[in-house]
Amino acid sequence: MTNTIPNSPRNIALIGPYLSGKTTLLEGLLHTCGATGRKGSVNEGNTVGDSAQEARNRNMSTELNVATATFMDSDFTFLDCPGSIELLQETLFVLPGVDAAVVVCEPDADKAQALSPLLHALDAQGIPHMLFVNKIDKATITVQALLDALQPISTKPLVLRHIPVQEGDDITGYIDLASERAYHYELDKTSVVVELPGTEEDAFAEARYGMLEALADFDDELMEKVLEDVTPEKDELYANLTKDFQDGQIIPVLLGSAEHDGGVFRLLKALRHEVPSSEAAAERNGTNTATGTVAQVLKTYHTQHGGKLSIARIWAGEVKDGITLNGQRVSGLFRMMGHEQQKISAAKAGEVIGLGRMEDAVTGETLSDRSSGEGTDALATPDILPAVYALAIAAVHRDDEVKLSTALAKVRDEDPSIFAGHDDTTHQLVLRGQGDIHLKITMDRLNLKYGLEVTSERPKVPYMEAIRKSVEQHGRHKKQSGGHGQFGDVHIEIKPLPRGSGFEFIDKIVGGAIPRQYIPAVEAGVKEYLVKGPLGFPVVDVSVKLYDGQFHAVDSSEIAFKTAARIAMNDGMKLCSPVLLEPILQVDIAAPSEHTPKINAIVSGRRGQILGFDTRPGWTGWDVVSAHMPQSELHDLIIELRSATQGTGSYTASFDRLQELTGRLADDVVTAHNEDVAA
Repeated sequence: MTNTIPNSPRNIALIGPYLSGKTTLLEGLLHTCGATGRKGSVNEGNTVGDSAQEARNRNMSTELNVATATFMDSDFTFLDCPGSIELLQETLFVLPGVDAAVVVCEPDADKAQALSPLLHALDAQGIPHMLFVNKIDKATITVQALLDALQPISTKPLVLRHIPVQEGDDITGYIDLASERAYHYELDKTSVVVELPGTEEDAFAEARYGMLEALADFDDELMEKVLEDVTPEKDELYANLTKDFQDGQIIPVLLGSAEHDGGVFRLLKALRHEVPSSEAAAERNGTNTATGTVAQVLKTYHTQHGGKLSIARIWAGEVKDGITLNGQRVSGLFRMMGHEQQKISAAKAGEVIGLGRMEDAVTGETLSDRSSGEGTDALATPDILPAVYALAIAAVHRDDEVKLSTALAKVRDEDPSIFAGHDDTTHQLVLRGQGDIHLKITMDRLNLKYGLEVTSERPKVPYMEAIRKSVEQHGRHKKQSGGHGQFGDVHIEIKPLPRGSGFEFIDKIVGGAIPRQYIPAVEAGVKEYLVKGPLGFPVVDVSVKLYDGQFHAVDSSEIAFKTAARIAMNDGMKLCSPVLLEPILQVDIAAPSEHTPKINAIVSGRRGQILGFDTRPGWTGWDVVSAHMPQSELHDLIIELRSATQGTGSYTASFDRLQELTGRLADDVVTAHNEDVAA
């Protein structure tokens, strides 16, 4: 076997849960590469990434950070993805454009489950990935205990590459199992080689044998050597590690402390030697045979001064400033260093660069230089995650309403997992997304980036009302004010319909009791009333039959008959035993199987009806609990779910039916609604 270092540029995603230290790791990687003169600090707000004010305010990544650097003779672009589970969509759009991923985690068994959605996404796309256990100097458990917690959530064997060196209660370095070298952490410097500590010889021998055993599962020659207790040559060992990593058969596990540069140089060495060439990813998505220029948009930014910027992976061909892609001229080509843009004239296949002013390009879109009609097959894009949290928003200043709509369109362009739209029933502008933090970041962005002050509140539930009894009702509108008066007289029958039937109007007028030209006005008057029934909500599932009436040859008009119909409805509906209807949703909750009992308790505590549970397709060790739940109970459901499932639980919901709500709960809804209307 040989291990040739690729000469093509390579793109590495840095992913991991919130607080795992990805942004700090990015700083360490860039500084070690010599791309920055000093390491920035998240706490000091001077990192290359997280330049947006909403990120600085929270000391957390709120969007993708892109930075390019050179290590030795290898060019890398690092794509640092936000860690919050509520910002997962950003990561899902980035992954198709990378050659490998570094999954950053903490040495905390209780946080292991949070890696599950990330590992699943990487496995689903066949992306080689390694684990970097950060903050190893602050570990409170053994590395083996951490691996025992991590292995059940991974479909691939975790292969330990390092073991820590401990002096007393402190971890002072690590031993590389492949090179058989020990390293001592130096504060804010590259670790130095030291002699293998005698106290770690047994642990080293055991861990190295475990690594060889894992690799032997994929190589018969190595298996023979392991069985015969023959030590393989280092070149052979490195070749096996590289091949198995590139083939996606193993997940190497490296240790370090990004805050103090511990293990960062070793990580870069592993990336340089083991990450496959950019051609491998092109073969994975079928662009290795593409002709012309092909690229894909991984992220969209609307910059305050430079306009729209599209971060794109070039899959084939070459992109030059001024090239036309999908009928649009590229105005500016940039290599990224966080928020800073270095203008370049051209970029080749394998690179991730910024394309200026591609106004019609959207995240995930495949770009091509082919002329119209010759189109390139669109590359796969991730599904948009369903919204699980909502807020009703409004501009503080009424004059900003049009500006708000424009800003929301740009926000949606940058973040496709944000949804905004008017609810025709509650007449609110509703913002939907992946959680409370997600929506607060979005509102901060509206304020800080677009100068909009926005208020928010819990969205109203679109309650309806129906009736239980039938009634016949007479309605007359008669008014005389000099000259032509107004006269309309109707007899109607109001009846309940089966749930889900909607509205029905029946014309049973015979003998010309009401002229034909006035009957549509009667129906219009009925519909106008049904917008707000006796309880204050829209009325559904009702039949209204017009069977008699009177008219005046001079004073009757469409307005008079519409008014008479409203009078009849207003008087009659109160006698029909009106009842409140609440929307019931079909809810499917996905989470690791160990949390299923907690989910059942949560559903029951929110007036839900559990329908059953099944295994989640394609997810090992996960269940999907199906239930019917009132919409009013779903507002903060995602918050409780994530709290109960180490941040992994999520759900989808769809309308199922309207169901009667009675008793104190119904009274409270009606009272609150009336108070809101009165205010």
